[in-house]
Amino acid sequence: MKILVVNPGSTSTKMAVFEDEKPVLLRNISHSAEELAPFGNIIEQQDFRRKLVLGELEAAGIPLEFDAVIGRGGLVKPISGGVYEINQPMLDDTLHGCVMHSHACNLGCLIAHEIASIINTQHPSRNAKHPKCRSFIADPGVVDELSPLARISGSPLMPRIAIWHALNQRAIARRYARGIGKEYEDLNLIICHLGGGISVAAHEKGKAIDTNNALDGEGPFSPERAGSLPSVDLIRLCFSGKYNEQQLLKRIAGKAGLNAHLGTNNMREILERIKQGDKHAELIVDAMIYHIAKNIAAEGAVLCGKVDAILITGGMAHSDYLIEKLRQRIGFLAPVYVFPGEDEMEALALNALDVLRGKREAKVYD
Repeated sequence: MKILVVNPGSTSTKMAVFEDEKPVLLRNISHSAEELAPFGNIIEQQDFRRKLVLGELEAAGIPLEFDAVIGRGGLVKPISGGVYEINQPMLDDTLHGCVMHSHACNLGCLIAHEIASIINTQHPSRNAKHPKCRSFIADPGVVDELSPLARISGSPLMPRIAIWHALNQRAIARRYARGIGKEYEDLNLIICHLGGGISVAAHEKGKAIDTNNALDGEGPFSPERAGSLPSVDLIRLCFSGKYNEQQLLKRIAGKAGLNAHLGTNNMREILERIKQGDKHAELIVDAMIYHIAKNIAAEGAVLCGKVDAILITGGMAHSDYLIEKLRQRIGFLAPVYVFPGEDEMEALALNALDVLRGKREAKVYD
């Protein structure tokens, strides 16, 4: 089976070609601010990014013949976890319906569906033996399996919603389960993704029954997000006249967290400052670790203390400084295992492969 994976991010487009489980091409196409400047919004970048993906395939001598194209899922309506065949309702919601944010992940299903359509147009004679190229997404950030209790906040005007690193967390959970000879659906896990945004989730027997809205800054603060804030102070700031709406939104996500306190979201740079004796940087990073640990411990209560393991993943999991200080605070809950970086490209490919091989059914978005 030949699978093309497309994973758009804010300043790059990751792509990969897999033959069954084997990656045969991995590319991270960077986009400079100058390249993206002409586009009024994220959706307008679709043709630009699609052409770059097709250009990389041509340069590598890989023909446009795939059994499936799978893209990173976008911010559509809340759905349960799994693999979804891209259909018109999903495309409509991505373009016009329930997109809550202008985020590059929304390009994933659009580009995947478009490339699959091009393949099927170029090869109209495909038959049952060589079926049409299919297009999928898997475990988008809006996967919502929250328990009824988790949805309720202190205001009926603002129920809690889940926007989190569902794809990577699920991939890490399954990798850990395979490593110990068990199934993901048999385990209770707390998983924390440490990236520009931070998500912490309680996974109970294969469902993420509690997690935070990491995109909008709920939970611990992070390199770019403010995290949960004092509500009354935030309301007063909104009516202070000092900031307009867009400026305040940036103070929640973007120019927030470590970026607001220390002037950068670059964790390597900040850790070097700490190494050189910057006590203020040390205080801020230690405070972030403190709040991450507090959120992880809270998920222990969600699982009633029945936690098989705590899994830490994401880019910041490469930092020994962060991991050791986290272990000191959460090690009493359950064994802690670290999976640095992200596993998204392989996770997407394997999700598509399972459907192509008939191991799993693709779900229908409606």
